[in-house]
Amino acid sequence: MPEPHAAVPAAMPAADLPPLEDLLAEAHVVALPMVTKFRGITVREAFLTRGPRGWTEFSPFVEYGDREASAWLAAALDFGWGDDPEPVRDSVRVNATVPSVAAGDVASVLARFPGCRTAKVKVAEPGQQLADDIARVAAVREVLGPEGRIRVDANGLWNVDEAEHAIHALAACDLEYVEQPCATVDELADVRRRVKYMGIPIAADESVRKAADPLAVARAGAADVLIVKAQPLGGIRSALEIISLAGLPIVVSSAIDTSVGLAMGAMLAASVPRLDFDCGLGTAALLAADVTREPLTPVDGAIPVRRVEADETLLAEHAADADRRAWWMARVERCYRVLAESAA
Repeated sequence: MPEPHAAVPAAMPAADLPPLEDLLAEAHVVALPMVTKFRGITVREAFLTRGPRGWTEFSPFVEYGDREASAWLAAALDFGWGDDPEPVRDSVRVNATVPSVAAGDVASVLARFPGCRTAKVKVAEPGQQLADDIARVAAVREVLGPEGRIRVDANGLWNVDEAEHAIHALAACDLEYVEQPCATVDELADVRRRVKYMGIPIAADESVRKAADPLAVARAGAADVLIVKAQPLGGIRSALEIISLAGLPIVVSSAIDTSVGLAMGAMLAASVPRLDFDCGLGTAALLAADVTREPLTPVDGAIPVRRVEADETLLAEHAADADRRAWWMARVERCYRVLAESAA
């Protein structure tokens, strides 16, 4: 089985990698509490440092191996040391993100995303039933009203038959699209064929950011929309190249980044010529703390496109303990070696 996509992106070849000591010179590791559990976590850890271009972030989830995580480090280096693309907009409309909460908690979650006209709702949570998903999505529809847009994300946890059944069950809530209903490209293509008559698009996330070939899903005709995340794809310019080659509508999203990482995503979204969908970059609202006094939380349904200045007091207040800092520092060193060796 091929390893997840982790090639050194063209925007940051190995010869241009900054010295490791520069990367570590202003390193901070933070542990930020979350408002509610998301992806099974209640605390989000991230490595932050400052390059010539400003603050940058490396925050692959802890279960990811070094080769997969190295693409995230390439993105951090590109954002901190590389040149910024030319933006075509100065703000980006974003969606609300609803974790796998009880239906009764939906309104309080959505209240953290003022002005957002779109909500992405997590479904297929292990230990829950389809009935829980139906109730949650129906609660979102009730809060947003008939003009709101609802997309659901299964993170690849359904099989094809389960996905078809769930999409039928949720269709009454008027879905904008279904994100990663199944794990593989072949399964996505099968689901897309089965529900095409319903007019509900299929979006691919993991089949882009965790794939050996992030363009395979587009070539296979297995998705109508691509979810694009700057960190997993090696940075802004690497992601822009993938977007250009794929030729499909895209949604720029985040991975529960701090506001520093969200600034990277916002700059990517600002550089895409056409955005047909609201982007998944409002997730700072799911954090109970951040690293800046001016977090990139949604205002009137959008976030600004700007770099974020980390606050030294907040970095110290939310610093990870010594063991976790050592773990992240060692991880950065290993991933740096992967980047250097990949292009050698």
